[in-house]
Amino acid sequence: MISYLEDFSKAFRGRDDILTNMHCWLRKLWKSKVSFSAQHGEEAKVTKSSTSPVNSVSPPPSTTSPKTAPSDPLQPPSALSSPQRWSRKYDVLVCHSCVDSDAEEGGRLVSFLEASPRSLRCFLGGRDDCPGGAVSTELCKAVLNSHVWALLITPNFLQDDWCQYMTQQALAEGPMSHRIIPLVKNLSRSQVPQELKFFISIDLNNNPDRGYKILHQTVLKYLEDLVKRHEDT
Repeated sequence: MISYLEDFSKAFRGRDDILTNMHCWLRKLWKSKVSFSAQHGEEAKVTKSSTSPVNSVSPPPSTTSPKTAPSDPLQPPSALSSPQRWSRKYDVLVCHSCVDSDAEEGGRLVSFLEASPRSLRCFLGGRDDCPGGAVSTELCKAVLNSHVWALLITPNFLQDDWCQYMTQQALAEGPMSHRIIPLVKNLSRSQVPQELKFFISIDLNNNPDRGYKILHQTVLKYLEDLVKRHEDT
């Protein structure tokens, strides 16, 4: 009986040892699993942090008052917006004969000068005359109210009495003022009227479009000089 109890006691102690060993092994396994999970989580955080875009951080608002930017220097007004330009009603008076071919040429010239971005103000006989007014009075007013006088000199111009009248009015108003610009078409230089030969003319015989551009530039130059003379006084 004693021998049986001793064997049972040994067997029971052996079983305790096995349970104890199993308990220790399970605890080690659990610790290693927890450690592995924690390490994996840290690695995932590092990877996510390294791959996520970096948000730009706006600097804090400045507490100091901003410096006042220096004002731009005043720019002189352009010739087209100057009071000197608007002192007269028209920039250019276009004088041509009443013959259809000359009227068409004058209309093309005026359309070119008035079109954007040039936008000059033109007087064209027959279009801008005041109805009911005397022809001579209207022509004189047009000469007085225009900065530059463009004379479309053709064979028909030389035969037109009203064209001759307007030429004389322009010569009387500003004989040496760079305001009279002859535009010669279908004529040679020698056929230009004697009183206009000492003016530098624009040739429309070969390239009318080029002549239109030269006239536009000439008008702008006159307006610029007009502003400059006013500033110098």
